[in-house]
Amino acid sequence: MQKFNYHQHTYRCKHADMDMKDEDYVKEYIKMGFEKIAFTDHCPQKNKIDKRTHMRMEYQEKDEYLKSIKELKEKYNDKIQIETGYEIEYIPGDEENLMELKKEANVIILGQHFIYDDNGNLKIFDKGQNFTDRELIRYAEYLDKAMELNIPDIIAHPDVFMNVRENFGEIDAKVSNMICKSAEKYNIPLEINMAKIFNSVFYDDNKFKILPIDEQREKLSKVRYPRREFWEIAKNYNIRVLYGIDSHHKEQILLFNELVQLANEILGDEIISKLNFIKDI
Repeated sequence: MQKFNYHQHTYRCKHADMDMKDEDYVKEYIKMGFEKIAFTDHCPQKNKIDKRTHMRMEYQEKDEYLKSIKELKEKYNDKIQIETGYEIEYIPGDEENLMELKKEANVIILGQHFIYDDNGNLKIFDKGQNFTDRELIRYAEYLDKAMELNIPDIIAHPDVFMNVRENFGEIDAKVSNMICKSAEKYNIPLEINMAKIFNSVFYDDNKFKILPIDEQREKLSKVRYPRREFWEIAKNYNIRVLYGIDSHHKEQILLFNELVQLANEILGDEIISKLNFIKDI
């Protein structure tokens, strides 16, 4: 069992469990035997780029967020190691804000949920959106630039672009190779993200439920990422890999072992056996 998780959200992002406090998550991790975690909630933006109202903490919440984690780190230092962090997106022109956040944090994960299109508009990797080949390439270029600038410690869900793709084709392979090449060059770990597995298999109509195994398998077949074809390419590179819970609900922590098993089923033993899983970053 991986004894750490660096992808943990809080109620401040407005799409996690609003009844769960930061300390509640810490207690669940301790119960599950985790040794180290990082709170990496969706970062605030000094100058708002992402205008959606349900996606991230407000800038004025930042100090309270950092204070809460600091207090928990001190309170539970004999039971679990707790780090401060953010999940960020790299957008050209936002480097100053991102560098400020990096100075405040122990762990920065890059979860690139959007890019700029050719008209300078924000384009989000939401299911049903159409992305041109050039825009998919831009996604890989944003990741590469962020790594070149030494901003992220981890690349979260590198295959998130498959959320807007039905089939894995030539352009998807090109994007995947670009990402893996950058991760290898800059020695930045890639995350096998398990949020979509949880949301598809165990979370339905805003309610948590355990389904029969055959229904779990049926739902698992529709998960867009982690994507087997991406990791089939990744196994050929000298890159470091870890699992990410991407937790917004306590059940994701409690089902960690089950989620890992399902992620491994998607990828297959031949791929899993060739990936370089790390013990820490």
